[in-house]
Amino acid sequence: MIGVRSAREVRTARPVTLRGAAALVAALALVAGCSGSGGEEADGEARAPRMTIGMVSHSGEGDTFWDIVQNGAERAAAKDRVKFLYANDKEGAKQAELVQSYIDQKVDGLIVTLAKPEALKAVVRKAVAHGIPVVTINSGGQFSKAYGALTHIGQDESVAGEAVGAELDKRGRKKVLCVIHEQGNVSLEDRCAGVRKGFGGRVENLNVDGTNAPASQSSVEAKLQSDKSIDAIVTLGAPMAAISVKAKQEADSRAGIATFDLNAAVVKLLKAKNVDFAVDQQPYLQGYEAVDLLALHKANANVLGGGKPVLTGPELVTGKDVPKLEEYTGRGTR
Repeated sequence: MIGVRSAREVRTARPVTLRGAAALVAALALVAGCSGSGGEEADGEARAPRMTIGMVSHSGEGDTFWDIVQNGAERAAAKDRVKFLYANDKEGAKQAELVQSYIDQKVDGLIVTLAKPEALKAVVRKAVAHGIPVVTINSGGQFSKAYGALTHIGQDESVAGEAVGAELDKRGRKKVLCVIHEQGNVSLEDRCAGVRKGFGGRVENLNVDGTNAPASQSSVEAKLQSDKSIDAIVTLGAPMAAISVKAKQEADSRAGIATFDLNAAVVKLLKAKNVDFAVDQQPYLQGYEAVDLLALHKANANVLGGGKPVLTGPELVTGKDVPKLEEYTGRGTR
């Protein structure tokens, strides 16, 4: 039993020496001194941020995925005594402006997504040239090293797509509608390309505006009504899964639905068997590890990955995983 010592251990334990007792008293006195009025300033200094890290993502409005990323980043920031800043815009040019603003603020580290890599290339390289270490997360991992980032943290989108395609094959699907909710996002395009590579049937892409739920639902619904051969829908973000479930119901379609990414709503859909499976890339881990790595890099020159991306996924989850996922999504960590 943990914490219980045998009689022999008790008999042979060393008694505390006078020297040891004196050292213990001195240590306790030091702690007591630090907690008094004279220690308030020192205690405040201990709690002060040691560095500032800025994150810029390509998130659009209402994308719950990025709430989970921020939860992870903020948890690591609290642990590492980091001041964490966050900004987002779905337009590549605006993202570049946000990165530049953090360069101007002389942050100690940057976390950047590369969904629109060409728009970010020059400003990320500029940050590195100014001595600001950069970690890329979530998207555009194939560009990370060339732009000078320390590493990329996320999943290989092509590999994840192939895993989805293979799973759909196992389930006997014949034609897939792959719904892209943000045009020009290279990671979303890689996901659909991966599905196509891993799937034995046909795959058709459909571009929708993920920030406009009613219009997205109408587009998916119209496609399902016009093509009854579609027997599987793959959405590339958790909010689109719920939208596609509604579109399927309105179109009276029998297509199965799979989605990339998790949130509490997707877990409910898995539980209700409205979604067959989901691809979890662990966004909490992406935010947490990016902040933690930059803090360790500053304090100890640590780097992860050995020149390769640090993979946080993919993991396919189904209805059987719901009990544990309900707890995790409820607290904003999955």
